[in-house]
Amino acid sequence: MPGNSWLHKLDPMTKLLMAAVGVVLTFVLTSAAGGAALFALLLLVLGTGGVLPRARSVFLGVAVIAMTFLIVQALVYPGNAEELARLGPLVIYREGTLVGLRLALRLYDILAATLILVLATNPSDLTEALVRRGASPRLGYIMTAVLQMVPQMMSQAAAISDAQRSRGLETEGRLWTRMKAFLPLMGPLVTSSLIATEERALALEVRGFGSKTRPTFLKEEVRPPYAGLVRAACWLLLALGLFGRVRYGW
Repeated sequence: MPGNSWLHKLDPMTKLLMAAVGVVLTFVLTSAAGGAALFALLLLVLGTGGVLPRARSVFLGVAVIAMTFLIVQALVYPGNAEELARLGPLVIYREGTLVGLRLALRLYDILAATLILVLATNPSDLTEALVRRGASPRLGYIMTAVLQMVPQMMSQAAAISDAQRSRGLETEGRLWTRMKAFLPLMGPLVTSSLIATEERALALEVRGFGSKTRPTFLKEEVRPPYAGLVRAACWLLLALGLFGRVRYGW
């Protein structure tokens, strides 16, 4: 995603470290307070990095899953004992509510840590950084293809939908109308994706993708001066989280 914030200017490997530390701390900090503190810190990173508006739609999208965790655990968690509230025949228990809250926070922590990398990093830059450090070019290509597949298919779907509407096909409105427009959309979308895959394979073969020679790079790797400070902060946070878990049970 394009941008000019401090997060966008960081090199891909530092952002990969930030995301990895965030995911590891999600499983280290098992208490609700620890998970909430980690989520607040990740939101601060996303906010100051200028990608929080894009992350908000993702957070809203998984809210149903988080609420399902909370409701199911509050009602049927095997360790339920202390009644917290009663809604008619339904009894909400304190133990299950805390378990559901921890699961929901864990979901959001993993999501926020991943979005630090996904929303502020060009997939090509990340792939190039990994290949520079010895990763297989094939692995780099698979990563790039996977990260670019969804945006490309969404763009193609929007273009096909616009073309179908210009021909008089109704694609918006009630659920049945949308369902009827689904098949005319999927046919061209799948066909164009297969053609694009074949063209990409031919282009890679022409450029010597299967060659055993070590590839060279057109661009020099640029790392901002504060990248070292960010990396040190990541390792410090990880050490602090491990100490807090062992010493205070965070």
